[in-house]
Amino acid sequence: MTTVRHAPAIVLVSLAFVLLGRFPCRAFDWPHWRGPTRNGWTDEPSRWEPGKAWCAERPAWRTGVGRGSTSPLVVADRVYVIGWSGGRDTLRCLDASSGQLLWHQSYSAPEYGRHSKGDKYFYGGPTSTPEFDAETGFLYTLGIDGELRCWNTQRKGELVWRLNLYDRFGVPQRKKLTRHGHRDYGYTSSPLVFGSVVIVEVGSPRHGNLIAFDKTTGKEQWRSESRDPAGHSGGPIPITVNGVRCLALMTQKHALVCSIGGQRPGKTIAEIPWITDYANSIASPGTDGRFLYVTSNYNINRLAKFDVSSRKPRKLWQVARPSKVCSPVVDGSSVYFAWRDIWCFDAETGRVRWQAGLSLGDPGSLIRTSDRRFIAFTGKGRLILFESAERSPDRYTELARTKVWFEHDAWPHVVLSDGRFYLK
Repeated sequence: MTTVRHAPAIVLVSLAFVLLGRFPCRAFDWPHWRGPTRNGWTDEPSRWEPGKAWCAERPAWRTGVGRGSTSPLVVADRVYVIGWSGGRDTLRCLDASSGQLLWHQSYSAPEYGRHSKGDKYFYGGPTSTPEFDAETGFLYTLGIDGELRCWNTQRKGELVWRLNLYDRFGVPQRKKLTRHGHRDYGYTSSPLVFGSVVIVEVGSPRHGNLIAFDKTTGKEQWRSESRDPAGHSGGPIPITVNGVRCLALMTQKHALVCSIGGQRPGKTIAEIPWITDYANSIASPGTDGRFLYVTSNYNINRLAKFDVSSRKPRKLWQVARPSKVCSPVVDGSSVYFAWRDIWCFDAETGRVRWQAGLSLGDPGSLIRTSDRRFIAFTGKGRLILFESAERSPDRYTELARTKVWFEHDAWPHVVLSDGRFYLK
């Protein structure tokens, strides 16, 4: 999530940019924020062949879905996307091939969170990307004003349960923690399903930063030890620390690692002080399964690597090369992000392997494909395909790019599913 310079009142989702060529396909679902494993990786190949067109020149379809910075989800040839217009949040289910509206559900909702402060011209509507649970077929949405809802996708979005985080937990306005700017953008972080619970960054100073709810009933199951206010990032990422399943996320005060498995779910495993101007630690951490890569702009202007295997995290390196928006993607011995340029770092030392030398603007997201290539979605909606350091260790090697698809900055994360791009 981030503030944008010129957000239109209605955000268009321009979907199904079909990759050209005859390739066997299976249904590669995109059920979570940042993809199947929530880290920017996909099992789909890039489908690039020398001398052949890589991406269609025209969209298969496009449709209006309302205002907001959420990403779409794609599950079993269905697209789920939520947006705000006319005083209502609306969840839409679309046919992935045609864009046809199959069903929709909506409820009364404000354009901004009740404690909203600052930058209202630059954003509005839901910002938290929905979460899909394959076991139940339930979809979880979180509105900017704290409205958490569980929908049954097998019954045309029938409401299963709901609660409002502000009403239930009395969450106050985020405090101003630095001398620069006071911001509160409402709820931005994506929910996450783990086993029998859906975990939400509530950010209550009395009840906990993370709270887990029974995914079928909405009944509270556990709370985190951390009581930090919620951050303004896109969502937590899974990480395993000393054999225990955990989540890593950016609260308003820390890069937090919290257990979600084992005998003590909610236990703080590690806390790294990280307070940015405007409460804008936007990019989620990156991980290779063991180490944590944390980055932000503003007053903390760096990318840093931490060993979080103990309660006192150990900083292994830091470099003054930040990403403000794009979450780092770790692949093998390299770390990547696309913010104003495309960067590749040596994961062991922090040394810059290469820099693209492009001028891309602030928006950016990355997908790592199964054939070890990367797709960047940047600026006003340009797609760029480039080689990873595994294929091109010493220099940036671009393979293909598309035209710019939109008139405004495109903040939501790009989605790739079954040979189609979904751009919002």
